[in-house]
Amino acid sequence: MANVFFGVLLAGALGLTDAADGALAVPLLATQILWINLVTDSGPALAMGVDPEIEDVMARPPRRPDERILDAPMWGRIALLGLVMGASTLLTIDIFLPGGLVPGQDSLDVARTAGFTALVLAQLFNALNSRSELASAFHRLFVNPWQWGALALSAALQVLVVHVPVLQVAFGTAPLDLVHWAVAVGMASLVLWVEELHKLVRRTPARRG
Repeated sequence: MANVFFGVLLAGALGLTDAADGALAVPLLATQILWINLVTDSGPALAMGVDPEIEDVMARPPRRPDERILDAPMWGRIALLGLVMGASTLLTIDIFLPGGLVPGQDSLDVARTAGFTALVLAQLFNALNSRSELASAFHRLFVNPWQWGALALSAALQVLVVHVPVLQVAFGTAPLDLVHWAVAVGMASLVLWVEELHKLVRRTPARRG
């Protein structure tokens, strides 16, 4: 994952060091990455499959037979949102760690848990982005109750992973207070606002045409 790569690459600047021996520490643990890939992504992705049509799909011209499904604009969008999620995750960790770009006062476990939570929530915000290539995430926002159920379940599971002791041991997390949660939610939401701006820019030429 880009978060781990850039986290290791920038570990010194971010203050990512293990208090026990001073060695560089990874921003996310393997179990946390597995949690993100297998649990928080699955429900929202499945629920998106029953999302009602939110754009006039039948009014669009058909794709050319030789046109790629993942074309250059789509790859650009994936790269942009990946960078936003990676940057927001690492910045969240940096905010709470001593040293780094933004000096904090928390332990590595707490800072890592905040970054882990920010990435999980960013994935959930991105599920709203992914409903349409051009339409705003707020367009017909509540037409799919299954999606909201999946998002709520994923968020609830993340709360359990952060605050239930047995799950803290399994996933290497530490309890967060309201400030940690507020920062994690705010940083995670950046992926939504960046994509909203991106869609607005892409919609403007179409309206003029």
